[in-house]
Amino acid sequence: MSSLDQESMASMPVVDRHVMADLILRAITVAVFGVFAIVAVSQWLAAPTRITLLLIVVESCFTTGLALFSRTPVRRDWRPVALLCSLGGTYGCMAYNLNPGIQFVPENVGASLQIAGIGWQLFAKVSLKRSFGVLPANRGVVSHGAYRFVRHPMYLGYFVTDIGFLLTNFSLFNLGVHVVQVGLQVGRILQEERMLATDIAYRCYRKAVRYRLIPLVF
Repeated sequence: MSSLDQESMASMPVVDRHVMADLILRAITVAVFGVFAIVAVSQWLAAPTRITLLLIVVESCFTTGLALFSRTPVRRDWRPVALLCSLGGTYGCMAYNLNPGIQFVPENVGASLQIAGIGWQLFAKVSLKRSFGVLPANRGVVSHGAYRFVRHPMYLGYFVTDIGFLLTNFSLFNLGVHVVQVGLQVGRILQEERMLATDIAYRCYRKAVRYRLIPLVF
């Protein structure tokens, strides 16, 4: 990179750089989802009884769509640790090995869990409207709908959906992916709450809704 280019980037307003980074992030998300969807749907067409493959594409499409059309916040956390936790927690399921694995439960049971998880995500989305986003940010405090039960209901939906896929497509690799994804999701929750704790409205909401993800557990 020439010194002129470096000077141009240094003089670029912070807001413009963040907008550009946001656009790049969204473009990468679409590309990764596209590859994942093609592979998953191809395997489903080869084995149509593996409905869990199709449903994990539906979940990923739903999550990607939310990220693409979310409202841009005034303040967002661009730190590397927040970026890692957010991207890994949101899109970690795309790292699953889609080849047939061990079935601990029948395909229709796993699919039922996935449908329940997707349904819960839809409920959370209706409650949240356009306030969803990948990176930790303050997009306004939501306390109605699904947010009356836990503080991060969307992530609970991810967890239930991914459990449904894992139980019907189990392998040590997929278990490892799931454990890492859950760990990153917990990190994401802590990063989000760290940022939101500066908002008095969120502090009041946190007192009213005690649990972050799973009632009586966390």
